[in-house]
Amino acid sequence: MVNKKQIKELLSESACSHNEQKKSSCDKPKPGATSGGCAFEGAQIALFPFADAVHLVHAPATCLGASWETRATPSSYDGENNTFLGYSTNVNTHDIIFGGNQKLEESIEYIMINKKPKAIFVYETCVTAMIGDDMDNIANRMEIKYNIPVVVVHAPGFVGSKNLGSRLAGEAVLDKLIGTKEPTEIHPFGINLIGEYNVTGDMWQYTPILEKIGIKIVSTFAGDGRIESIQMAHRAKLNVIVCAKSLITLCRKMEERFGIPYISVSFYGKRDTTNAIRSIVNAFGDEELSRKAEAIIAVEEEALEKRLLPYREILNGKKAILNTGGNKSWSIASALQDMGIDVVATSVAKSTLEDIDIAKSYVKILMKSPANEQAKLIDEHGVEILLAGGRSLYTAIKKKIAFVDVNQEKKISYGAYGGLENLAKDVCAAVQNPVFSIVGTKAPWEKQI
Repeated sequence: MVNKKQIKELLSESACSHNEQKKSSCDKPKPGATSGGCAFEGAQIALFPFADAVHLVHAPATCLGASWETRATPSSYDGENNTFLGYSTNVNTHDIIFGGNQKLEESIEYIMINKKPKAIFVYETCVTAMIGDDMDNIANRMEIKYNIPVVVVHAPGFVGSKNLGSRLAGEAVLDKLIGTKEPTEIHPFGINLIGEYNVTGDMWQYTPILEKIGIKIVSTFAGDGRIESIQMAHRAKLNVIVCAKSLITLCRKMEERFGIPYISVSFYGKRDTTNAIRSIVNAFGDEELSRKAEAIIAVEEEALEKRLLPYREILNGKKAILNTGGNKSWSIASALQDMGIDVVATSVAKSTLEDIDIAKSYVKILMKSPANEQAKLIDEHGVEILLAGGRSLYTAIKKKIAFVDVNQEKKISYGAYGGLENLAKDVCAAVQNPVFSIVGTKAPWEKQI
């Protein structure tokens, strides 16, 4: 069941920037706050990329149907990727009155016999948390019976936001998986990528570069992840938080428990990708590794600059507004600036205090309520490009300016050097697309009235 003490601890994370500012804790859940994504959704987003596991949602089918596959997280797993299938116990009125324990046990049995996964993640939701199903007891018995990890994720939607749900997912993985298997060898430059979900293949843009330098990816949480790899994550030498600050608690606890230090980086844009690679390499303090890294960085940057030349001619000096959340408030801004675009303003409505501090160093105007501010700023500054999530498309149409979707619904990777080129292509296509200047005008028959 939901652990109130655990939630309080996660909201008072000592490694969060709010503690440095003597703020008592993260914001507590407020009525209606989960409309932007509840804890259950945050937990499943964090864990879905483990393709060799089955994800079973103990809830009415509507919980599953409203949130399944909200991000494009590709996997190189060569077995059956069960994340494309929605597994739910489909709790109904009868189960709510008499309990859903039997249905949960039967569902796990079915999965074990017919799917033979490497692990099962079982998600507690609002309904099953309130009726008090003994999920942990069932999971423990099934785990012993089949000798496969059955991980209960206690993240019902009502406890808080997506951010908190991601943290609760990290707690479940740390308690049940990390440190439960030993590798055959320990690499001297092994790292864990934490908070990298490989959305549209972002991770695949930079991991080949790290491997070329001599860095080994021990595990990822959870982009293109494998259960066996995360079980051996305790033998890595460094944890690398890739933008997702929600998992800083996991990294702090791994440092305390296994002695693994952690750093936080971003792989959006040329500057930040280069800085991220250097930060990782410098953390090991190996001169030969550093020399190799610098040589590869020089080659990658030179090749990227040549590929960006035709896009710079079109984009240089263009003005843009960025309306997205979290780390993207500054990481995407950095990428746009690398193309010569003037980023007038960025939204910090869903950003952490640390993200806000970083965003200040990239962009002068920080929007706290973009729904009320962005249209006015577009007019005042002559903005030509709006980069945001799909909900902001209407603003771009109304203002007759170019629009690019850079949120989780994006169709192509914008990560690292190769991703910056993809972003440049998409922004250029939007700028040169006549539809944005036409779609907001009146139809011919309207003009005659």
